[in-house]
Amino acid sequence: MDTDSQNTDKLIKLLALIEQWAKDYGFQDWGIADLDIESYVSRLDDWLANGYQADMGWISDRRDLRANPEQLVDGTLRIISLRMDYQAPDTEPLRILKSADKAYISRYALGRDYHKLIRSRLAKLAGKISHWADVELGEDLSQRVFVDSAPVLEKPMAEKAGLGWIGKNTLILNRNAGSWFFLGEIFTNLPLPASSKTAVDECGKCKACLNICPTDAFPKPYVLDASKCISYLTIENSGSIPVELRSKMGNRVFGCDDCQLVCPWNRYASTSSESDFKPRHQLENSDLVDLYCWTEDEFLNRTAGSPIRRTGYSGWQRNLAVGLGNGPPSAQAIDALEKVKPSSPMVREHVEWALDQMKNTTHPDE
Repeated sequence: MDTDSQNTDKLIKLLALIEQWAKDYGFQDWGIADLDIESYVSRLDDWLANGYQADMGWISDRRDLRANPEQLVDGTLRIISLRMDYQAPDTEPLRILKSADKAYISRYALGRDYHKLIRSRLAKLAGKISHWADVELGEDLSQRVFVDSAPVLEKPMAEKAGLGWIGKNTLILNRNAGSWFFLGEIFTNLPLPASSKTAVDECGKCKACLNICPTDAFPKPYVLDASKCISYLTIENSGSIPVELRSKMGNRVFGCDDCQLVCPWNRYASTSSESDFKPRHQLENSDLVDLYCWTEDEFLNRTAGSPIRRTGYSGWQRNLAVGLGNGPPSAQAIDALEKVKPSSPMVREHVEWALDQMKNTTHPDE
């Protein structure tokens, strides 16, 4: 048997090892994608041309790196895509959404920031692969791990790797696991066999996710207009929330899960046993008023190591003011809006809107 054949056999055997190592590090699924992503790049270009990225200029600025993974990490031949489930048990999202005085926080953000945990696990897995390559092939690998922190077309890579299909809500859907999971990648110059498994689009005629969206953020199936998406408006957006969208946001103060909550495939989603993903500071069941009354120091202390930090204190106050404005006009809520000092003129404008909403609706506590 020649050397190339021997190495091919070894790489095939490596796949079984990666399967076990991935499970050992808490990943529920994995697959290998090649770099043929031309069709996905075409869709990205159409999306950008329509301005659906809102003011997230960093997406268009680094378009070429997204389109050419080998430019991001020199020598990349394959991308190992992995899935880690994050849904914590018993967080009662539907009950919170229906409780207008409660703050709804996207389920992924209730615990610790997933970036560090998954990046650490990926680094350990990549280390295992590198050690194997050194021993079995006598080669030093060029590898790098990513977790939603670089210009990587994560969902296309996951689809190519067989982890699921990109659904009408633009999320990766898996028939056995729904969509409550994070993705991570290992870029490698190891010529691993690309996954032969393919995920067929099984959305069918279902439009539940499109119909449920509070702000009509889907101009058509498989396309999301970020400028209308509550996740963008409450997290990435650093400015004012358009007035015409505020009343549609309800009590969603950090992200939105409606298109996942209604997806039929999430009936099959599993809960996670990862302690880092468990809710902290009772954020799964907090009153809007209580959170709005946090001082900046309290915000910084209680969101240490949390994805919520991304919105900043002003964004946090802004989002909560909108939530209060959409809630019951209680004397307590009005008192909080009048007495807690807005951290910026932008926040003050949202507070004034909220007070107008409350005072023009009915008298408090009637």
